[in-house]
Amino acid sequence: MTKRRGWLLGLSLGNLLFLYLPIAVLAVFSFNASSMTAQWQGMTLHWYRVMAEDAALLTALQNSLLVALVSTAIATVLGVSAAVSLERSPFRGHRAIEGALLLPLVIPEVMMGVALLLFFVIVKVPLSLVTVTIAHTAFNLPLVLVIVRARLRRLDPRLEEAARDLGATPWQAFRRVTLPLLKPAIVGAVLMAFTVSLDDFVVTFFTAGPGATTLPLKVYSMIKTGVSPEINALSAVLVLISMALIAWSLMFQRTQRRMYPFGH
Repeated sequence: MTKRRGWLLGLSLGNLLFLYLPIAVLAVFSFNASSMTAQWQGMTLHWYRVMAEDAALLTALQNSLLVALVSTAIATVLGVSAAVSLERSPFRGHRAIEGALLLPLVIPEVMMGVALLLFFVIVKVPLSLVTVTIAHTAFNLPLVLVIVRARLRRLDPRLEEAARDLGATPWQAFRRVTLPLLKPAIVGAVLMAFTVSLDDFVVTFFTAGPGATTLPLKVYSMIKTGVSPEINALSAVLVLISMALIAWSLMFQRTQRRMYPFGH
């Protein structure tokens, strides 16, 4: 038994090293005084200052945040509505519609990017941040749908029925009973959609036009001439932001479990 635990502990540590050691190395070398990534010449915050003063990089970051926020908001509203409709009020042909909504999850990103590009060309919509936002909404919608619907299936429908028996309208029952119980899933779906949108490259590459450069596209253009410590600094900041969002999500879900124990 002890030997088996030792093997499991070793495998777990090996997996953690495999996943997080490259990120740790990246974060350490973001403080490297040398302009050569592979040569350590002491600690400095120079590359963080360079990053903060890079107007093109900051513009790309603003574009990514704008696209991620707008596409996530639209996908969340549409995804939650679709999940509730498909799960609580199935209608004729809902299987076909469900399959169509989930199709972006199984289509290769390259194919989806090309298909969206052809669609925008056919309807004569110029490529811009608007087309990027539409594209991101298209692949974020099924993510939200799957996450929220999985949570919705675990909820007892009798809770909402009891609220309606006590005089609540369908909208009041949903807003005061079902929606609070769906909050952990909605928050998780929002974080997932936001993260996927923020770091998407392939679909964005096909649907972005002039002046619509997002952060992944900008980083890709920068690494063509070599990995700069400025990119390491940017990556370290994004990792910290991601970790903060994950920590906030876990704290939020823990709070929701204490507030609504009967819904879990």
